[in-house]
Order: sequence, then structure tokens, then C-alpha cells
Amino acid sequence: MIQLLEIENKLHDEVRQGEAYAPVSDSEIAYKKHFYIESYGCAMNFSDTEIIASILNSNGYGATKNLEDAELIFVNTCSIREKAEATVRKRLTEFRKLKEANKGLLVGVLGCMAERLKTKLLEEEKLVDIVVGPDSYRSLPALIEQAETGQKAVNVLLSREETYADISPVRLDSNGVCAFVSIMRGCNNMCSFCVVPFTRGRERSRDAYSIIAEATELFDKGYKEITLLGQNVDSYYWYDEKKDQQITFAHLLEQVALINPELRIRFSTSHPKDITDEVLFVMSRHENVCNHIHLPLQSGSTRLLQLMNRTYSKEWYKAKVDRIKEILPNCTITADIITGFCTETEEDHQETLEVMEYCGYDMSYMYFYSERPGTLAAKRFEDDVPLEIKKRRLQEVVDMQGKLSTAGNLNDIGKTFKILIEGDSKKSELAHTGRSEHNKSVVFPKGNHNFKKGDYVMVKVNDCTRATLIGEIIA
Repeated sequence: MIQLLEIENKLHDEVRQGEAYAPVSDSEIAYKKHFYIESYGCAMNFSDTEIIASILNSNGYGATKNLEDAELIFVNTCSIREKAEATVRKRLTEFRKLKEANKGLLVGVLGCMAERLKTKLLEEEKLVDIVVGPDSYRSLPALIEQAETGQKAVNVLLSREETYADISPVRLDSNGVCAFVSIMRGCNNMCSFCVVPFTRGRERSRDAYSIIAEATELFDKGYKEITLLGQNVDSYYWYDEKKDQQITFAHLLEQVALINPELRIRFSTSHPKDITDEVLFVMSRHENVCNHIHLPLQSGSTRLLQLMNRTYSKEWYKAKVDRIKEILPNCTITADIITGFCTETEEDHQETLEVMEYCGYDMSYMYFYSERPGTLAAKRFEDDVPLEIKKRRLQEVVDMQGKLSTAGNLNDIGKTFKILIEGDSKKSELAHTGRSEHNKSVVFPKGNHNFKKGDYVMVKVNDCTRATLIGEIIA
């Protein structure tokens, strides 16, 4: 089994636990070693962990959910925020105590943090035995063998070609209904605050045929919803030599939507400068492409957006939102927002609040700025906004989002939505939980119906909280 921890920030902490992955019982397989994985960060890291598990499985390693049974411990990491790194460091210190009691235990750090802190983790702090970057997971079995001889094993080379397109991920999400499909890796946008281009490398897209095949296989296995993942899905580009055709994200999205109308499609993340009308028109043509777009804002100040190298202005962003609502009147929009970026003034902060209200976000991921070593911002600008001001501004952003989320949910009362049942409510086995096409969580009693996980049901919303719609099955 594999335990997965997907850690956001103090405002959005979430724990995800993967169910057992064991095609046959442990007693029937002579595994080389048992491994245990924890995954910190975003959906991209969760998706990578499924690839890692597949590679290890294919090379004779078996998974365990029990830390005490593991001979290999891996932490798949994120470097986007300082808090995530601090959490991982604390966890690695705990693992070091396990190593003292079990001399044969090997600990590895995988992913973005591995690439950025390889020397510290291996040589200076001596917390780990194996360090593997996000483009080097295929080398993991060989690195394990190297570490078993007492050598420090490291591979953090970035690639311009690696997409893992030929690897069928181990599906760790226990609900068996929703899955991630990675369509590209890396990022070419050099946002000054972001470490991703340095830890995940340049942008490259998977071939469309492998993506469609993976999505089709998931549907055939009973999955009803997939999320197409990329740092910037709208810049997806692949040349189909067979058909002498350029495949953009709009083309890919339509092809995936055509697999089956019962397969729901989501995607994340879009960059405001790259999302096109063609993508919006595909969404309008296909009911199974969910009416929800995650469109990171970061700041409502044009001056700060320029310092962030976001390549758009406040006015341009608002015009893009207007265009989305023109083509897709029923579309919800969510965002990422950073407070306290270098030189941010009260006027800049107020502009962010104004844009939030203008766009009417249904949800936002909200953070105060955390300087990441090696980024353009760290090299060029002083992190000059005091922490207490960052936190105060963040709270004001949180309060604004709370107002917007509540208003949006209240507006849904009395409406009926098609909901995909994802499982039981966390609070009661007598209620189902699922999401609307707008990516809103909906809870509703099972009643005397015989619906089950993976079924679509029509649910009328009767009440709400700030984060959840509460309804009843009507069909």
C-alpha cells in the first residue's frame, strides 16, 4: 500500500491516502523490497507519485502502507512554497531516527526539492541516501541498487524529452472514479517568483495518441472523470507526423471529450496569456467538459504583474474573464493569489481585492509571498514586505474570498446539478459526496435510492456552507 500526503498550505491543508495497490497478495510475491511513499504538494506531484509507483512495481518492488514494514522510504517533494520544504525536512529528520534503528533502511527524496537541495540533503545534512529529480524516475531502480552498496545515489538531470508517456501510472486514488492524466511536463514561463522552470525543466508535451489511449483505458476500467494536468495546459503543442497536423490543447481537449460523453473532463492549470477562444468553444460544444477554469491571477496590480513577469496587465486579465463569461456564461473561475510580493503597497493590495470582486471567484488558493532561492525575484528584488503585513493582507484576501464563495453558493440554492458520486460523505455513511461541473463539493443523503459511487445523479441544492453545497437527489 502507499500512503499519500498532499499538503497545500495552512489555508488549504489536505491529506489524501491511497488505497492498497496489490495485484496479488504479498504472500504470493517475493518482492525485492517494500517501499513507502509520501507525496507533498500539488496534483502534479500526486500524478508523479503514481508514475514512480509504476516504475518500482515493474522492477519487483512492492508497496506498503505501514512505515514499519518499509525497507525503502520515499518522499516526493515540492519546492514551490517554503512551508512544504519545512514540512519535508521535519519528516526526513523523523525518518533518520528510523534509520538508526534499522541500518538497512534507505530513504530517498524525489521531485522538485530533490533537484534544488541535493547537496544539502545528501552531504551536509545527511538526511537521505537517494536523491532523484522529476525527470529521472526511470533511474530509480538502479539508484536503489547503488545505495544498497553504501554509495550516495543521485540523478537530478533535467530532460528536454522525458514525458513518461509509455508508463501506465498506478492509480492511487482510492475512489476509482477520478484520475489525473499528465499531458505535459515543465514550464517555459519564467514567472519571477516561481521555482518550477528550474526544478522541472523546459516545457514538453506528451504525444496526443498516448494521452487519448490512457484516458480511454481509464474509462474502460470504470473511471468517470479525468483531469488533464500541466503547469500550463493551454500551451500544449504536439506535431502529429502521421496526419501532418499540429495538435493544440483545444484539439486535444476535443479528442478526449469525444472518447465518451459519460467521461467528464477537467483540466488544470491555465495561464491567462495562453487560454484561447478555441478552448472555450470546445468547452461550449461538449457537455462533458466541465464548466470550470482555474485562471491564476497572482496580483491585481499591473505594476506587480510586470515584476512577477506574468506578461499581462490587470485590464488584460479582466478582459479575458469577460471573454470567458461571454462564451461560457455558466463557467466558474478560480484563481491563485499571492499577497506581499516584493514592493507591494496598500494600493497594489487594494487592486487585488478589486479584481477578485470583479471576477467573482468561486474559490482561490491564497498565499503570502515566500521567497524561493534561485528564482528571478530572489536575484533581482528585495523581499521587503514585513511578515505581519503579508499575513494581514492575506487575511483580507481570505475574507474577500469567503464573501465571494458564500455568495456564489447561495446563488446555487434552488438549482439542480448533475453530480458524479465520488463516495461517502466524510461526516456520514448515509450521504454521498461528489462535485458539480463547476468543481463545487456537493453532499446529499442517499435516501432510499440505489445509486452508487461512479453514478451520475441529479441533485437539487437546498442549503450551503461557505465550502459545500447541500442537496437532495431528485433523479
